[in-house]
Amino acid sequence: MPTLSLLRRNVRRLPLRGADLVLMARHPLWKGVGLSSNTSLVVECDGPIAPERVERALDRFLDVCPWPAARLRRPFPWGKLHWAARGRSELTRPPLRRETVTAREEFARALAKELDAPIDPRREPPVRVLLLDPAPGATGLPSFLVLTWFHPFTDARGGQNLLAHLDHLDRHAGEGPWNGAPPPFVTPPDDRPFRVRARIAGESLKHLQSASPVPPVSLGSAVVPPGRVRFRHECFVAPDSSGGPRATREITWRLAQVGKAMAELWDRRGLPKVPFLLPISVDVRPKGEMGATIGNHLTFHFARFLPSDTDDVSALARTLRRQMTEAIRDGQMDAALVGLDFLHWRPRSMILRVLPWTKGGELFSFNCADLAEWPPALAECFGRRVVNAYHVPIVPPRPALGVFFNRCENLDNIVVSWLEGAITDTEAARIIEVIRDGMGWTRTP
Repeated sequence: MPTLSLLRRNVRRLPLRGADLVLMARHPLWKGVGLSSNTSLVVECDGPIAPERVERALDRFLDVCPWPAARLRRPFPWGKLHWAARGRSELTRPPLRRETVTAREEFARALAKELDAPIDPRREPPVRVLLLDPAPGATGLPSFLVLTWFHPFTDARGGQNLLAHLDHLDRHAGEGPWNGAPPPFVTPPDDRPFRVRARIAGESLKHLQSASPVPPVSLGSAVVPPGRVRFRHECFVAPDSSGGPRATREITWRLAQVGKAMAELWDRRGLPKVPFLLPISVDVRPKGEMGATIGNHLTFHFARFLPSDTDDVSALARTLRRQMTEAIRDGQMDAALVGLDFLHWRPRSMILRVLPWTKGGELFSFNCADLAEWPPALAECFGRRVVNAYHVPIVPPRPALGVFFNRCENLDNIVVSWLEGAITDTEAARIIEVIRDGMGWTRTP
């Protein structure tokens, strides 16, 4: 677990986690072709953020954690993919840009452009910052801080953690941060014996190979070649300040609503009514703690249901919840996490080929994730009040469509992310409307 003292002993290699490798396998960026693998954290603030405050915080962060300035490496011809960092004097601060806009429509275009611009982790830092501010004379427009990273570098919670660390360093510029003891930026490796982990990984592989007897169908099969990244974001207010009944805040209920929207879309497109299959990511960090920052700390559960099951959303939500409960009870979550670590020994091009349903090129029907609550510790950021915050992940060419939730104070956010050619903006708006109606949310003024 690299802390300040360990970094001074030249800990300069950080292996990718298993979930990081899966993300690498889903995007062909390593060969210099294809789409980017970016995720953006979009933070709307009540005023412009001074760029020098962010730059100073990044410099101070690199004093104790080099990974945001690292490069992706793999020893030739075999070896673990890892983040490699040089000495502090040779680390380059992640880039920061500031742009001004004169109309709200320009914000959406600037964000789409930021997502579309690939990060090549072999040649540049895996993180960058964009400040979007209203041009002089423009009124009624918000300011945004956009933190964008190469998705295998960290997950949504890790991005929030990174921003929280930077904000902490900004607020404590005149004193030693963290009382001289930095938080754990990475987690220690699994200390169970290799033989035990190998047995668990083998059981996980058998389960995954039987997860989908019928290959799924996605809208990505018609996107050749895939178009540019598009997204649509809308925010809503739940019926009460607590976000509605507990059941409606669970991922199983929200997934059932997304499934209903997708079943309608599938019917309109005339797609085969084969079972939906999609991965549900589960954060493995300890509850109630910030947890590690670097790496995708995720395991996966695969949800399965028929488009016709969405006719009764309440029953479907109970079925999805039962599937997840059984997966936890049977140890499938832990087994998947252990199995992911063994991907270090498999060529990246072969990682997904062990799953029978991927032979035709399809991976999942669509993506869906609930990225949870915005941390209260980030109610302010670099001296500005946070008005709203949400994540915009890029989806891979298959399935080419994803729906993502999160909550910031009293606002519930929905982001539909897709690749041009998969759906239209009108269809994205319809997906959001179906979900909004099912959740009982009202639009913000």
